[in-house]
Amino acid sequence: MQQAPARFKQPVTLSNYLEAMSKAAFQAGISWQVVDKKWPDIRENMKGFDPLKVAKFTGVDVDRFMQDGKMIRNRKKLEGVVLNARRLLELDKEYKGFPNFLHAHGTFEKTVAALHKEFKFLGETGAYYFLWVVHEKTPPHEEWMAAHAREW
Repeated sequence: MQQAPARFKQPVTLSNYLEAMSKAAFQAGISWQVVDKKWPDIRENMKGFDPLKVAKFTGVDVDRFMQDGKMIRNRKKLEGVVLNARRLLELDKEYKGFPNFLHAHGTFEKTVAALHKEFKFLGETGAYYFLWVVHEKTPPHEEWMAAHAREW
C-alpha cells in the first residue's frame, strides 16, 4: 500500500514550494520508497530547497550530486531543480507572491496546465501532488485520476 505524502504545515514558504515540486519530479518514474529513503540527503544537498541558494547552483554542483550515492543521480532532474528554483523566483516576483501565480488561472485544470508549462518534470500527476502537498484546493484524487485516465 502506498504511503500518503506528507503535507506542509501552514504557512507554506518558497522553500516548501520548491521541495514539493522537486519531490514530485523525482518520484516520476522512480519508486516513492526510494525517493523517501534518499530525501533527507537530497534535502541537505539542496540546502533545504532554499530557492535563492538552489538557483545559484552550477554544473559543478550537479556534477558533485551525480557522484553522490545518497542522491538520485538523474542529471536532467537535478538540473531541472535548479531551473525550477530560478523560475519559481521569477514568478514570485512577477506575481508579487507565488501563491498569486497559483491563483491566477481560474480553475484547477488551468493551474495544472500552467505548472506543467512553467516547470521542468512537473506533469499532470506531479502537479496534482504538488498542489495537494502545499494545501491548494484539489478535487478528490480518485475523481481526478478517473477523469485523467489514459488508455495504454
